[in-house]
Amino acid sequence: MTTSPPHTTDVLATDSPNDAVAKHRLVVGVVAERAPGERRVALTPESVTGLRAAGLDVVIATAAGAGAWCSDDAYAEAGAEIVPSDQVVPRSDVLLMVGRPSTELISALRARQTVIGMLQPLVEPGLARTLGDKGVTAVSLDGLPRTLSQAQSMDALTSQANVAGYRAALLAAEHYSGFFPMMITASGTARPADVLVLGAGVAGLQAMATARRLGAVVTGYDVRPETKGQVESVGARFLVLESVASGAGEGGYARALSEDEQRAQQDELSRHMSRRDVVITTAQVPGRRPPLLAAAAAVTSMRAGAVIVDMGASALGGNVAGSVPDQTIVTDNGITIVGAGNLAATAPAAASAAYSHNICALLLHLLHDGVLTIDLDDQIQAGVVISYAGQVVHPPTVALLAEHGHGGGAP
Repeated sequence: MTTSPPHTTDVLATDSPNDAVAKHRLVVGVVAERAPGERRVALTPESVTGLRAAGLDVVIATAAGAGAWCSDDAYAEAGAEIVPSDQVVPRSDVLLMVGRPSTELISALRARQTVIGMLQPLVEPGLARTLGDKGVTAVSLDGLPRTLSQAQSMDALTSQANVAGYRAALLAAEHYSGFFPMMITASGTARPADVLVLGAGVAGLQAMATARRLGAVVTGYDVRPETKGQVESVGARFLVLESVASGAGEGGYARALSEDEQRAQQDELSRHMSRRDVVITTAQVPGRRPPLLAAAAAVTSMRAGAVIVDMGASALGGNVAGSVPDQTIVTDNGITIVGAGNLAATAPAAASAAYSHNICALLLHLLHDGVLTIDLDDQIQAGVVISYAGQVVHPPTVALLAEHGHGGGAP
């Protein structure tokens, strides 16, 4: 690797014995995900074929795709080499993963390797600093500038949110003790479930559409009034709150509301939630604690048997008071609260197929004549490249590190 500073085009050097980097076939490695409950895999056999056609070699850890029903035989037939898990890092120039690397994997990384995954640097900026200090190039799909049309095929946040929204509606129907559709039987007529979905992003719209297809009466809410047409397009009614002004932010995300706005929003939402059978919350702010939409008073106001699915549940907090990540609890007043922060992993085959398409599209965007090339003047790369040439170069992550007293990154 040259010693040129960031914001210039550079070429990945490898530990190949070949004198000419261009003659070295880039090796892409896929590790087995180790996070609890994670069944997705970063690369499917179908995508291996495409990478091989692009001149790349692929090594897959034994049973890496088992959770997503991708067998070692299928990978081998597609042209990948199946190796023991401890050989993936030493053999690879580029490592593909779904979530953040484990401590064990980080310790095995070497300088001039590249890691691509959903690294969430705004949630865990220290990881970016660690990878930068090791000389590892870190690329995070969750930093993709989603408003760029050329980035759509790489948009893992959207593809995984689609899966998660679908699963959220099914999970709500599973926990709800009544029917989602209207049921007319000899024993009488059961009314359809009344479902409220908070947040009209990709996950929220998919949850609305799925609940509607299941036969529920669906209402959607978002602080961004421009989403009204999208909510209505999936068959839901749009809820308008009188207490909150427009919450539209940059890049298609909602802005963070002030404390006064949040209190007013919670009070008004509480009244609407008290009449619903099911509430699905999907609101998130990148890199920050999810907004609290349902305070304790809102939960206690709901009738016994109601269900809340909190898709914002995470270690940072959730949209619902009392929700716990990856746990289902029942309150004293009979409300079931499902902390569902990683629903995409519960549909591993579909989620992996979509994610594999996204990560391969991004990887191929980084290639030039079979060589991984970093160019921070490229709009896509400027959003996804987190660390490079021994420094943290992602401006929001640099700012967050400085705020936490860890020093800056790129000049």
